[in-house]
Amino acid sequence: MANAIAKAMPDNEVIFRDDHEHLPYGTKSIEEIRQFVTPIIKDMASHCDVIVVACNTVSTNLINELRAEVKIPLIAVEPMVKPAAALSKSRVIAVCATPRTLASQRYAELKSRYAQGVKVFEPDCSDWTSLIESNSMDRHRIQAEVDQVCNAGADVIVLGCTHYHWIEEDIKRAANGRAQVLQPEQPVIDQLKQVIAQLP
Repeated sequence: MANAIAKAMPDNEVIFRDDHEHLPYGTKSIEEIRQFVTPIIKDMASHCDVIVVACNTVSTNLINELRAEVKIPLIAVEPMVKPAAALSKSRVIAVCATPRTLASQRYAELKSRYAQGVKVFEPDCSDWTSLIESNSMDRHRIQAEVDQVCNAGADVIVLGCTHYHWIEEDIKRAANGRAQVLQPEQPVIDQLKQVIAQLP
């Protein structure tokens, strides 16, 4: 995400912060995630004009709390249920996301609001972040999960974790034209440009 933003907006300084020590967030408790993320956001707010919270788990569970902690705009990154449902011709989509994202109230709201009459599959991606972090993701595992949802009729696959961008091409190859793969980099960049244009 940071690289995509830097490439799209070369006139802006991009400061990237991760929390490699505590990853993955997607299987931790909300309280743990809150303790890890809040100091990072507060610190970045003292150096930045706007923050992209490039984590679906954090955005879907804590974005409102974090916005109350700082005075600068926070841009959330959350699963693209709305565009996926709009694109799907089969009325079947798959959302690849962490357990904590899938269990969030915000994700439930997205499905309720935008996926009425749409079947939403949520394949087991619970260990994907750890596997990606350790550079040990198994393409056979990707193929198996993609085959399962495509064979069940999904024609859109949503990448609901920014870690999964690292394996986006593998997912596309596994889908082999059966499903469109959505990830939020461009919509986030578009929103970021709008927010920056409105800064005082």
